[in-house]
Amino acid sequence: MRIIEAKDYQDMSKKAANILAAQVILKPESVLGLATGSTPIGTYEYLADWCKRGDVDFSKAATVNLDEYRGLDHDHEQGYYYFMNKHLYSKINIDPSRTHVPNGMEPDPAKESARYEALIRSLGGVDIQLLGIGHDGHIGFNEPNTHFDVDTHCVDLTEMTIEANKRFFASADEVPRQAYTMGIGTIMRARKILMIICGEDKADITAAALCGPVTPEVPASILRFHQDVTVIGDAAALSKLPR
Repeated sequence: MRIIEAKDYQDMSKKAANILAAQVILKPESVLGLATGSTPIGTYEYLADWCKRGDVDFSKAATVNLDEYRGLDHDHEQGYYYFMNKHLYSKINIDPSRTHVPNGMEPDPAKESARYEALIRSLGGVDIQLLGIGHDGHIGFNEPNTHFDVDTHCVDLTEMTIEANKRFFASADEVPRQAYTMGIGTIMRARKILMIICGEDKADITAAALCGPVTPEVPASILRFHQDVTVIGDAAALSKLPR
């Protein structure tokens, strides 16, 4: 595991974008595993700008997103496909048919989970997976648990996650209570993993994930068993790591 300290959010975003851009430049047909939330927005802004300037070409790339709320369609303003289209897809030269997010409108969890796993396999697997980390250590929507969920599945969101995401909705009551998410095994099968972390409020969980016991109670801790992980965090987020 490589841990890179960035000066601030912009520096973290640029460093992460450099790694993703290099992946696409070296392998134009790369499959990029992407994430939503406020943390990666800056990274996507850099990628969009570099694509506009002609420095990065996404025309042969494909994307698969970590997760999607169950019950929200592609056009819902708080859905993750809408988020990705707003912040990245519409700003780069990627083929829309090669951008993939779990189908939140599929009522059968087993059917959608199997479909998404098969889709990832059909693309040849994920070359690099971008991750953030939740305040409770979740990655994707893999919440603290007694075990590591292996494959894509439907999950009941914790109150902490609902509370963290209610700022995107009119009220907490409007936040969906379930989501489809790649499993821990799905994430760990990516050839490379890139985690970005920002803010003092993430310092405790970052230390727990990177230095504490490997446990499903802190889902991100499993990343220490992956062969190629890069963590980029600002000074505040990394402030409680041992020096």
